[in-house]
Amino acid sequence: MRLLLPTTTTLPLFDVAASRRIEARALAHSPDLMERAGLAVAKLALALRRGAGPVWVVCGPGNNGGDGHVAARRLREVGVDVHVGHEAPQHPALVIDALLGLGLNRAPSAELCVTMAAMQTCGAPILAVDLPSGLLGDTGQAAGERAVRADHTLTLLTLKPGLFTGEGRAHTGRIWFDDLGIAADDEPTAELLGPAARLERSATSHKGSHGQVLVVGGAPGMQGAARLAARAALACGAGRVYVDLLGLSGDEGADAGRPELMRGSLAELPQAVGVIGCGAGPAMAAALPGLLRELPRIVIDADALNAIAAEPALQDLLRARPVGTTLLTPHPLEAARLLGRDTASIQADRLAAGSDLAQRLNCTVVLKGSGSVIATPGERPAICASGGPALATAGSGDVLAGWLGGLWAQQPQAGAHAIACAGVDAHGRAGEVAGALRAGDLIEHLAAQA
Repeated sequence: MRLLLPTTTTLPLFDVAASRRIEARALAHSPDLMERAGLAVAKLALALRRGAGPVWVVCGPGNNGGDGHVAARRLREVGVDVHVGHEAPQHPALVIDALLGLGLNRAPSAELCVTMAAMQTCGAPILAVDLPSGLLGDTGQAAGERAVRADHTLTLLTLKPGLFTGEGRAHTGRIWFDDLGIAADDEPTAELLGPAARLERSATSHKGSHGQVLVVGGAPGMQGAARLAARAALACGAGRVYVDLLGLSGDEGADAGRPELMRGSLAELPQAVGVIGCGAGPAMAAALPGLLRELPRIVIDADALNAIAAEPALQDLLRARPVGTTLLTPHPLEAARLLGRDTASIQADRLAAGSDLAQRLNCTVVLKGSGSVIATPGERPAICASGGPALATAGSGDVLAGWLGGLWAQQPQAGAHAIACAGVDAHGRAGEVAGALRAGDLIEHLAAQA
């Protein structure tokens, strides 16, 4: 058993169907599997209980409930006061939520919701077994009006996608994992990202060795967004970073605060990695056809995404580009526009939405949000568990787009999927701080860990 986050390596994720197949085969070959699961729950419960009151074990009818009953027996064997049932005891020291788990496929009944509410309000920390009751393992969304918000979740045998995306992180608390000694024997549904290897710079390298980035955006009144993206690409280590500020004329520099940044255009830099759309405004639509036709590698964000959503001809240009050369970074509303849906449907199944958009536009998609999803045609999708609410600030997405462009400039042979996985995880880890993190400070956090 181990505390899972932050991850130290990339790990396989298995949806509910795959997890149930793995569980069925494991039970057939290891009749003591439930005993091992219940023992793992009991061990963690001993470490987590708070105070001298009883441990309240809430069991359902399935295997999840069976794990809870075994845990209750094991706790009694070492002298712990245990209460098993759906009615709360007085002053419990811990709640073990073994009510619903993996088998949930519909909204909990009214009676179960009453029990779940009692668990939530009893004042004791909650340890969920496998999944917090009411949370769907594939999507990280509540199956009905209520799902338990646990303080700790011990997920068993496999890691489920819903623990890490959607509303999953708000319901799981600290996530623990025990594979119970069973090697998963099914194809993973997705991957949980670990940290990427650091970029190594040769002792004889020079600025021409680390590529070029062209940031296109920053319409009047919104130039800060493009400058944040450019500063992020520069901090990432790109050799030369140029900015094409839409609507800016004259001899004004790209960024008075960063004289290293230069003015440039597509005509001058046809081989640069493009980072387009940050603060671009409506002028972006006219510039997009040439950028989509000419730039060999491109990161598309913000107003460029909105322009593509509104114009089928731009979507056709996007689909015509080779897979692995185009990286889109929509938040849920932008993804909804691109798919012609509403935001609620995107959030209802983020993994499916990201994959759908990637297939539809023939490109790599980073669906941003809690548990960002990375999807590419022909690649296994990935979920990023790093990051947190400190990143919910203006300009954070612009920094991500610029950082991705900077990474890609230094790794010209890498595909968009690999760049997205590395950049999104780094961006998340840099934002794991208390409070809110201003975008300019986020760049420095990224640079410090690179």
